[in-house]
Amino acid sequence: MQTERVTKWSHWVIDQLWNGEQALPSERSEVAFALNAEGLSVKITAKFHDDKPPATEPGRTASLWNFEVIELFLANDAGHYLELEFGPHGHYLALLFSGIRKIQRQDISLSFDTKIVEGTWHGTALVSSSYLPTRLCRANAYAIHGQAPNRRYLAAFPVPGPRPDFHQPHFFQPWQASPARP
Repeated sequence: MQTERVTKWSHWVIDQLWNGEQALPSERSEVAFALNAEGLSVKITAKFHDDKPPATEPGRTASLWNFEVIELFLANDAGHYLELEFGPHGHYLALLFSGIRKIQRQDISLSFDTKIVEGTWHGTALVSSSYLPTRLCRANAYAIHGQAPNRRYLAAFPVPGPRPDFHQPHFFQPWQASPARP
């Protein structure tokens, strides 16, 4: 008899500002992610803030961080990390870094679907394992919404500094990837 491998999901709540101050309860978002045979699966449940969407068709979108997004960063201890950004209208951006802000790859395509229901948006994504850094062990999740000067930057785990800077993998939290993944 063959046993089926169970996928272990990590559920992270984004409920504070980037610097650790408490966010409004209405800003709470959740990100779940797991490694499986196909790659990295991501599920998002977030408040829909109805910010203006990018002026492009859904799909890969440059500079998506300038819009309403949920972001997931995954890193290894060798300094490589993957930045994933997802918008409520079906836009996404995936960037692979070989060091802090050193883009190694930006042509990453992935599967991403969204729906907006009663003030909440839901997203599901699958990132092929071929794009993932090996030995992932740290992560953080973020949410951005609003327009300047009222733009809001939220985090699952705070990051230090005088302004929001999500490219600080040494402050990401430990994350146990699937034991089957090298």
